[in-house]
Amino acid sequence: MLIKRGIISLPELRSLEELSTESGQSIKDLLFRDNRLDENQLVDILSEQYNVPRIDLSELEIQQEVIDLLNPQIVSRYNVIPISRIGNTLTVAMADPSNMNAQDDIKFLTDYNVEVVVAASSDIEAAIAKYYGANTAKAQKAGDITFDMEDLLREVDTIQINEIDMESGTSIEDAIRDSGDAPVVRLVNMILLDAIKKKASDIHTEPYEKSFRVRLRIDGVLYDTLHPPRHMMDAIIARFKVMANLDIAEKRVPQDGRIKIKIGKEEAMDFRVSVCPVIFGEKVVLRLLDKSNLQLDMTKLGFFPDQLEIFKDSIHKPYGMVLVTGPTGSGKTTTLYSALSELNQDDVNICTAEDPVEFNLEGINQVAIREQVGLTFAAALRSFLRQDPDIIMVGEIRDFETGEIGVKAALTGHMVLSTIHTNDAPSTVTRLLNMGIESFLVTSSVNCIVAQRLGRQICKKCKEPIDVPKSELLKLGIKESQIAGGYQIYQGKGCEICNGTGYKGRIAFYEVMKMSDPLKDAILNGASSMELKEIAMQHGMKTMRISANLRLLEGVTTIAEVIRNTAPDE
Repeated sequence: MLIKRGIISLPELRSLEELSTESGQSIKDLLFRDNRLDENQLVDILSEQYNVPRIDLSELEIQQEVIDLLNPQIVSRYNVIPISRIGNTLTVAMADPSNMNAQDDIKFLTDYNVEVVVAASSDIEAAIAKYYGANTAKAQKAGDITFDMEDLLREVDTIQINEIDMESGTSIEDAIRDSGDAPVVRLVNMILLDAIKKKASDIHTEPYEKSFRVRLRIDGVLYDTLHPPRHMMDAIIARFKVMANLDIAEKRVPQDGRIKIKIGKEEAMDFRVSVCPVIFGEKVVLRLLDKSNLQLDMTKLGFFPDQLEIFKDSIHKPYGMVLVTGPTGSGKTTTLYSALSELNQDDVNICTAEDPVEFNLEGINQVAIREQVGLTFAAALRSFLRQDPDIIMVGEIRDFETGEIGVKAALTGHMVLSTIHTNDAPSTVTRLLNMGIESFLVTSSVNCIVAQRLGRQICKKCKEPIDVPKSELLKLGIKESQIAGGYQIYQGKGCEICNGTGYKGRIAFYEVMKMSDPLKDAILNGASSMELKEIAMQHGMKTMRISANLRLLEGVTTIAEVIRNTAPDE
């Protein structure tokens, strides 16, 4: 670009490269020294090279609330200044738009997406002096930056990973303070705190050939949050393994563990840790098990009144089986725990077999499955039947043996709750039959089947009405009669509360299929899942799409969430 603009010729460039190597000065500095390049030309070149807008800071008045988003240490270290914030996007002016470390640090510290514009270095320095004043000089002198990727990078070779005894509930704030000289420990603790603060359900650390990233799953959607340097990867993964009491040296096979931390005086937080070898290292996924967020009140899960009545009636029967189906992370465990909480009385014996036990429930006998020593779901079920149980919860029916024992337990005077992986309630029957369980056993034992998905709720603070054509609603399966008297659809605009996404929290879309006499007859006659669905709908079953559509018309969720989580009814 310098040659194309006539600032230098090719021979001069070669000469400057040699001089740069000898003197240690950059080509840019050499051109500045000889007055052959000025800042305006440099800004134009950087703007073109990195395809980012240029801006004149002297003509801009920056709001104080935007200035407050970055501390003086960060702006002085990277020679950047924040200029505006819209939704969850922060725009910063930089003299060097290629500095990805600066962008990653700003993104991590502010929780905002970062957009870059380029400005003259002297203009940025003047703006920093104007808006930050004496604080900047003080910060430069102190050199105390709360979190800086370059510092971590420089210190990574001298790291000593010290295990924190998480089982004893050591405060993570104390760990951060006491381990200030261990950058990886500090970074891992910050990742955990960041996930808790954002109410994430999972943390993903993912190694690739030339990069390493951290993502958080918030309200069911993954968000890219941090890109630590690639060669810090092994130290970060080792830290997670130490905290979860896993074998640091073993990198060939998957490992599972748990981390328990305590934040201040709050109840301890559990993280379920899964380490899996991938082609460029090891991927670590942590599931956050926050008991404070566990919703055990059935009326708040998302059931419609008629669905809740069927579900409650089914679990309060003296015997039988209630199955909850849906993909991983759809809230099946929460639904089952709410049912157990409802049934948990002093006069009943409740036993559960779970893989793993996610939450400890007072008054319930919970068994963690350990297949490596022979404690399978089937083995646990057999043991339960000798423990005088009234109610049994099996984490998942995976095979014929578990299904058969569960069905027989349901037929011999026990209430059995379990989960199974199918797409909807009617296809659960087909799945049981395909496992080898006889149709007459299915019809005799199953009380009801609940299918569910989790959809994101519209943020209440930034909720706003939008215009949607009637034809689009009809395509979703909404009946003409439901919108004949008028309708209003909503969406979230994006605000600080929802981190600019427009969504805050989730609600379940349920499909509750009661095992009625017409359904039993159809199953015994070999009906397909599609035929079972038609019969169930004729007798009042709301499909998942119908449930989601009703939440849409109530202004709870959006059209995008209905389409993302539910299939159209055929």
